[in-house]
Order: sequence, then C-alpha cells, then structure tokens
Amino acid sequence: MPTLFVGHGTHYLLFFEKERIVKTLSLVLFLSLFLPAHALAEDPFGNKKLNIPPRGFTALFNGKDLDGWWGLATTPYEKYRDLALEEFEELKKTSREDIAKHWRVENGELINDGHGLYLTTNEFYADFELLLQYKTVPKADSGVYLRGIPQVQIWDTTEEGGKWGIGADKGSGGLWNNAQGSPGKDPLVHADKPFGQWNDLRVVMVGQEVSVWLNGKLVVDDAVLANFFNRDNPIPDDGPIQLQTHGGEIRWRNIFIREIGPDISLPGSALAKKSVNRWTSRCRRRAVRLFGSGPCRFR
Repeated sequence: MPTLFVGHGTHYLLFFEKERIVKTLSLVLFLSLFLPAHALAEDPFGNKKLNIPPRGFTALFNGKDLDGWWGLATTPYEKYRDLALEEFEELKKTSREDIAKHWRVENGELINDGHGLYLTTNEFYADFELLLQYKTVPKADSGVYLRGIPQVQIWDTTEEGGKWGIGADKGSGGLWNNAQGSPGKDPLVHADKPFGQWNDLRVVMVGQEVSVWLNGKLVVDDAVLANFFNRDNPIPDDGPIQLQTHGGEIRWRNIFIREIGPDISLPGSALAKKSVNRWTSRCRRRAVRLFGSGPCRFR
C-alpha cells in the first residue's frame, strides 16, 4: 500500500497508509462539490410510524409520557452544571412539578400550553444530529436550545404575528441569538409551512458549528452558535437539548437524536492531530449531510 506524507521541508507527518482512505476522501470531496446535500441522504422523516426512530437514532420522546425530561428556563449553564449530584437531582425533581402543569401528551404528541419551564433532556449531548417535527399556532414563539444554549428559532412568521420588525418575515430556523449580520442569524430561505401543518426540523451540530434544515431546505449552513451567556467564550462541549415555548401552544413529535462520534484517530504526535482538526470537522459535517454518517475516521 502507498504511504501518504504531508509536511514542510524535512518535517513530515505520517497521517495514514491505506489507499482506500485516499479514495474515500476523494469521493467525499467530489460529492461535496457536485451533489446537493440531500442527494444521497436517507429521508430522515420517511418513517410513517409515530415516534419510532429511524435507523441509528434514539427517541428522546417515547410518545407516552415525559420520561427522560426535566424543566429549565433560559439559565446560564454554570448554575446547574456546577451543582453537586444531590442538588442537581433535587432541582430536576422540583422542575418536574412545573412541567407537569404545562406539558402533556395526547395521541403521541407532546404539547405545551405556551407557559412554564422548557422541556430539557436528562442527557447531555456533544456532537449530534437532531430530528423533530413541530406544529405551532398564531402568535406563538418557540425554539430549540442546543447544549443548553439558545437557540434555533421557531416563530409566527406572518405579518399578523407582529414580529417582522425583528426578522420573523425571514422565517424560522435561524440562530436567533447570534449577532446581527453574523452567519446563521437569519435563515437562508423562508421554509415554514402554514399553521396547522407539521414542520420537519433537522439540526447537525459538530464542534461549535450548526447546520439547520427546515422542511428539507437548508436554512443555516455551518454557522458558529454564539454563546448567549458569555459572548467572549465558546459554547460548552456538551449540554442538554431544550424545547422552548412561550406565547402559544406548541406541539412536538418524532423527536430523535443520533450522537456523532469522534472523527479521527491518528497515530503520531499531537501536532498531527491539531493540524487536521479543523479540516476533519468540516469533512465530518459534510459526510453526515451526504451519507447520514461520518466516514472521516482515519487509523
């Protein structure tokens, strides 16, 4: 098998040896350039069985009750991550009294009345692909917090909703708390369905960067999610998924997640790993978008 070296002058780093890896990378690059993101991906919302996850995914909502969730507001992560285990469990227990008042399950749908704490996963997630469907009503405002950070925006995008002045006319799916004019702040296209219809939301998060599809249309393309709680720092490496709701009833169903594992395992120095880290993260996101998995694993 041929061996591939990259480096500068006489300082070379051995990255990998197998010819098939080179061929795989070439294929990914070719497809990235010449095929749309959905061309090879399996339809993530093609399963007609309610709340049954697609292959490789785990259901966050079981379709029957609120098991696996607790309640949290827009809360700086230090206030719950730094708690002792006993205190954290007590916080969860108390919060469930609130969510029981405002969240309910009917016919396999998760329903919030527009009030109360936001439904929050027990588990923390790092890199992931998230799928869900939601249905909203006039005047309602909602969103999805990633690693406990707001947010992928969901709202009433009609003129009657009264929020065109702050960007609602551009549609849902944007990273609302990013700075004005920064990538991801506004969705690339308006993709919302009319009231009464279910919207399909897909989010891929790797590192600090997020891509969002709404109803099959790319609305955020590899944008860094700003840290709402501390603009000078990156967001945490992991955290919960939160379903934010206020202003009106929101219904959710088919909430699935797939964790994206480490993308690289290289022999050799830390310098070799550092030198390819940014490239492999982008390769990994592109691979998930094309194939539904990340083939950028080198040994």
